[in-house]
Amino acid sequence: MADQRGRPSRADWFRARSAWLQERTATLRDAPFLRRLAAQLIHIHVLDTATRLAAQTFLTALPVMFVLAAFMPQEVRTSASDSLKTVLGLQGASLDEVTGVFHTKGQESITDSFGGIGILVTLLSATSCSRILQRLCERSWHLPHLSGRLAAWRWLAWLLVWLAALIIQGKVRSGFGAGDALGVVLYLITASLLWWWTQHLLLAGRVPWLPLLPGAVLTSAALTTLAWASRLYVPRSLNRSVAQFGPLGLVFTLLSWLIVVFTAITLGIGLGYVLAGQGRLARLLGTPDPAPQDES
Repeated sequence: MADQRGRPSRADWFRARSAWLQERTATLRDAPFLRRLAAQLIHIHVLDTATRLAAQTFLTALPVMFVLAAFMPQEVRTSASDSLKTVLGLQGASLDEVTGVFHTKGQESITDSFGGIGILVTLLSATSCSRILQRLCERSWHLPHLSGRLAAWRWLAWLLVWLAALIIQGKVRSGFGAGDALGVVLYLITASLLWWWTQHLLLAGRVPWLPLLPGAVLTSAALTTLAWASRLYVPRSLNRSVAQFGPLGLVFTLLSWLIVVFTAITLGIGLGYVLAGQGRLARLLGTPDPAPQDES
């Protein structure tokens, strides 16, 4: 129905607009890339995987920090503490709560508290993060699960390399004293290399290096963005939570932020598979033909 000037009425305009949107949505839904993207997000269980990774990281990270604080030289303790301060932008009460874990009474007190077997169990339990990440990489690339007998050393290797990387994060983020601009570039490069290597290690070399690159770059870009966003969100949220709830507030805030971080990691690795399988890029990277999706 038109008005007196012959122009379509508002109702006609909305109906036409709605019909165009429906047609456009149907076209996008039928596009191969978007269809693969949606199927991949469902297949890797984004929120479930991210929550499990965040919980395991939090539950195993603190005991490992206690153990490391007992046996590391003072210089390494200071570097690790500075990394936490830089990466999370900690200050005030939250900084005291988090970095206090590195001020222990020495090796004897920790050994008495944990015992030799307890320390070993703590370190082995920390590989739970490696196991979940391995499963994420395998689901992302639709590969069968690698048995623990073949993958055990890979879990430990991943954990040790990432603990070492955590210790120097403060220096990397500050550009080794050269400033934040260089720090962003260095962080982006090192994170890309670490996640590139992580995928290749945990997949046991079943996927060539080049097809894994898009996932590493996507993950690195997301983590670089979150790393700088954490400077705005984490310190204020932590200080407010610690002031209201004490150490329990620290748990809530850090666990929530870890879920955000691991959601970015899960999406980066999962979407990297889809991107690496697209047309010309797939031919350039030599991406293997996609395997049929399993139901597990």
